[in-house]
This record gives sequence, structure tokens and C-alpha cells, in this order.
Amino acid sequence: MNYLLRRLVTFPLVMLGVSILVFVAIRLVPGDSITAMLGTEAGLLTPDQRQALAAYFGLDQGWLVQYGKWLSGVTSGNLGLSVTYGKPVLDVILQRFPLTLELAVLSMLIAICCGLPLGVFAATRNGRGSDLGVRIFAMIGQSTPSFVIGLGIIYVLSAGFGILPSMGEYIPFAQDPLGNLSQLILPALTLGLSFTASVTRISRSAMLDVLSDDYVRTARSKGVSKRHVIWRHALPNALIPVVTLSGVEFGYLLGGAVLVEQIFALPGLGRMTLEAILQRDYALVQGAVLFVALNFMIVNLLVDLAYVMLDPRIRLGGRS
Repeated sequence: MNYLLRRLVTFPLVMLGVSILVFVAIRLVPGDSITAMLGTEAGLLTPDQRQALAAYFGLDQGWLVQYGKWLSGVTSGNLGLSVTYGKPVLDVILQRFPLTLELAVLSMLIAICCGLPLGVFAATRNGRGSDLGVRIFAMIGQSTPSFVIGLGIIYVLSAGFGILPSMGEYIPFAQDPLGNLSQLILPALTLGLSFTASVTRISRSAMLDVLSDDYVRTARSKGVSKRHVIWRHALPNALIPVVTLSGVEFGYLLGGAVLVEQIFALPGLGRMTLEAILQRDYALVQGAVLFVALNFMIVNLLVDLAYVMLDPRIRLGGRS
């Protein structure tokens, strides 16, 4: 409990640091939100009109004043108003987040369900041809960018079968389960295949270390079946590196897979953030980055708590 409280106390400090970094970084990007919002029509504005728009969005004030007002709103749950969408930033984020969350969960399920058995299979056949085949697959998967896999899937479907993946407006699962899965299964496969390779390699390496431990040899000498030794004794102790990798990857996925969302025309959090940067939508960029940072910290905390469940010998808070 003390460890949990200490971690929760650090959350506001980390969020404060992230807020300062993103506030300064987005304002160092050349251009301004008025020009990005109006495009070529910005040249038609008179100086008085431009000044009035700058005052309306608070851009005529100094950085410290802008940051102070924005931070004051954040503490009360107001992330500001999106210039691009004309709506509160939090509403825009929460509208896009369900798609990103579902895509991350589906990708994670694909990676764990495929990568973990492959890693265990390769570790139990170390040095054989099947082990070499799994390692080659893992290396190819890790070295191939996700957008290349996505483009390859689209090309095979369109050229080979004359169909294209479902794109456009997000269909919630509760509204139309089949339509939802048909829209997200290919992007999830694109992300999941890349992550499967990482899970395969880390699980194989961890299993090889565990299988050489004394307690595994003792279990085998007592006549315990090979299957029982692998899945009941060895695998639980090999899961900690896999959980660590999965937590980090899941945190990244919650920030949005920008390239995959762009390829499959998915209105997710990553694509929204990219468009906000291009439009110089300061409030939306700042709010999105804070939201992603908070998700990342929560995921990391859950991963640390999962360590204790997987291995009772681990004690959080510096003792083991």
C-alpha cells in the first residue's frame, strides 16, 4: 500500500513536467494556429482582425500567462477548447479514445496468443530446425515496419481478392459487433504481427533461462510430465519479461498507432494528435499528450503490481 501511495504521489509531478515540455515544444513549431486554421484565407485578414482572433484564443499573451491559465483549467478538468473541432478538448479525446483502446487490446491479444506459444515452442526445441524457423520469423517480424505490413495486407486484398478493408467512421462494438471487427481486425493484425515477433523472442529467451534452473531439473527427476513442467512450473516464472514488454508496448499503443491509423483511415487518438499538430491546435495537442502520459503511467503501475502476482518473492518498495 505504501508503494502504491508513493507511486500515485509521483503522478502529478510527472504530469507537470510533461505539461511544461509539450507546452513549450508545440509553440516552437513554426507557424501559428490562426494561419493553420484559415489557410490561404489568413492572408486576407486585416491586422485588427488577426489581433482580435489572437485575443479570442489567448495567443496575444505571454507564454507564462498562457501556461498559467491553461494549467489552472487542467486542475479543474478543463483541458481547453479545440480550435479545429470547436469543442472541449476532453470531449474530442474521449470520442477518439475508444477506437484506440480497442485496437490496442486486439493487437495485444493477437501478440500474446501467438507470440507466447511460439516462444515456448522454440525454447523447448532449442537448436532444432523448428527453433531456427521461429527465430527467423521473429527477426523478420521485428525488422519489418508496421506500415509496410499494413500496405502489404491492403495490396493482397485489393489485387488478389478485389476487396478493400472497411474504412471511415468508427463503428462501436456495441452498435454493430461484426462491422466493428471487420473495421479493426486488419489494423489489429498489422500491429499484432509486429508485436508478436517481440513477444516470441523475449518469451523464448526467458524460457531458456528458466528451463535450466535447478527446480525444473528436480521436477523432471521426480517424474513430472514435460507438459506440466513447462506450463505449470517454468512458464509462470518466465512471464515477468513478457509482462514488462507487454506493458510498455500497450502504453505506446494507447498513444495511438499514427501510421496504421493513417493507412486504414481510422479516426483514432494518434491520427487526431498528428492532425492537431499540423493545425497548430495547441490545446488539443497539449490535452492529448497529457492524456497519453496518464495512461502510460497507469499501465506501468499495473505492470509493477502484476509482478507480485506472478512471483510472490517480489516485494515492491525496494525489498525482495
